[in-house]
Order: sequence, then C-alpha cells, then structure tokens
Amino acid sequence: MAESWYGSIMRASSRFATIAFVLFAFFAATSCSADKKDPLATLPEDIQSRVKSGIAALRLSDADRASIVEGISKNAAAFAVLFREALDVMKNDPYLLRRVDKTAALPSNYVPADLVSLDGKYPFATSKKNMQLRAPAKDALIRMAEAARAEGITLVVSSTYRSYAYQKSVFERNVKEMGKAEAERVSAPPGMSQHQLGTVIDFGSITDEFAATAQSRWLSSNAGKFGFSLSFPKGMEPVPGYKWESWHYRYISQPAAELQNRFFLGTQQYLIEFLSGLPR
Repeated sequence: MAESWYGSIMRASSRFATIAFVLFAFFAATSCSADKKDPLATLPEDIQSRVKSGIAALRLSDADRASIVEGISKNAAAFAVLFREALDVMKNDPYLLRRVDKTAALPSNYVPADLVSLDGKYPFATSKKNMQLRAPAKDALIRMAEAARAEGITLVVSSTYRSYAYQKSVFERNVKEMGKAEAERVSAPPGMSQHQLGTVIDFGSITDEFAATAQSRWLSSNAGKFGFSLSFPKGMEPVPGYKWESWHYRYISQPAAELQNRFFLGTQQYLIEFLSGLPR
C-alpha cells in the first residue's frame, strides 16, 4: 500500500515536471519568436513607436535598414540615451538638425538670427574676410581648432554661411558652366543648401585634393567629437544626392554626431532623415 502510494506520487510529480517543462519551452519559444518579429522591442516603450516611424521614413537599402535596426536592438540602452539627447537638441534649437536637401528646402527669407563673424584672431585660419557662422557652430569650431592645433594641425575655413541669394548665384553660374545635371551633383539649388543654415564649413582647398591633406585626415578622425559631421561621404552620392565632398562639414551637436556614428552607419543623411521622420 505504501509503495503504491509512493509510486503514485512519483508518477504525478513526473507528469507535473513534464508539463512544466513543455510550458516553459513554449513560452521561451514564443518570447524568442516575438523578439525576432520585433527587434526594436528592446527599446524603452515610450520611444518605440517614434523610433519605428523614423526608421520607416529612411530611404535606404533593406540591408542598411537591417543593419541599423540590429545595431539599435543590440545597444538599446545607449541608443535611448543618445536619442533623447538629440530630441533635446531639436527642441532647443529646431534648425540645428533640420533636414535640408533636394527634397526639403529652407524658405528664401530664412536667415539665422545668431550669425557671428569669424574675423579676428582665432585658433583657425580663414581664406577670406566677412565669413559668418551661427554662434554654436563657431564655439564648436574654436574648440575643435584648438584641439587640432595642439596636434600641429591648423584648420583653414574657406566657406561658411551663404544666403539664399548668394546660393542662387552660385548655382546659376554652375548651370551655365557645366549644365544643369552636373551642376546639381556639385552644388545645391537655392534654398536646398546646408550653407544657408549657418552651421556648415568648407575647409581647405574645396577640391578633391583636400582629402589627402593632414587637415582632412585629422577632421575625419576627430570632427565627430566636436559635433561636426561630413555631409557628403565618398561612395554615397545616391544617398544625399551630391558628389563626395571631403571638405564639407556640418555642425549637428555632439550627441547627434555620436548617434550618427554609432547607429546610422556613420551617414549624416540617414540620421537627418530618421529625425525628420519622427512623429511631431
């Protein structure tokens, strides 16, 4: 009788353990399946839908989109911190990360309110007088130039803010000299130039030869630390719509530059399109 009772208990325990194992395996599989279906579920819930909308707005290959999503999924906490910092930048300074390209133009009368002169004694050199930048871009340039000079590099500023009217003359001259199709590869129509934002700097010779200089190599390695980003990278013409410009850097803030470099394949256009695609 005791043995029968003991055997019954053991058989019941075995069945219970089997059922528990099956349920555990089912829920584990369901959980894994859900994660595979929605890799962005690793993000904090309060930003998930906004991030998904921003990624959906990107114009890029499926492979690049998958790489971005994978990077965010694997480092969700770090992404969330930088994402929120970028949102703060956008809130406090809406034009700093504003999208300006061949599909998104600035008004013809837009002039930054905080333009400041680059004339005077600074740790950088200038190729001409009367150039201007927005105040936060100038402050960042000074810090960056000081760091470069400490390593024996002098940054040479060759072009900065351009008004709508000035860009119009530049574009029309290029069209006259090289035809519209080529002009659109090397210059922006008026209203579609980042230079009108007052946060862009063209360094050095403004030619392809600049890429081989010590100045260019230093910028390539260090500009992001100071919030600057190369707008038109090599081999990426279909993305921003312009030929490679190794000299053209835009100030986007340090958090945004880090967000770009860590999670958006080091490509400014991807970051800006993502941010512009966020629900308001």
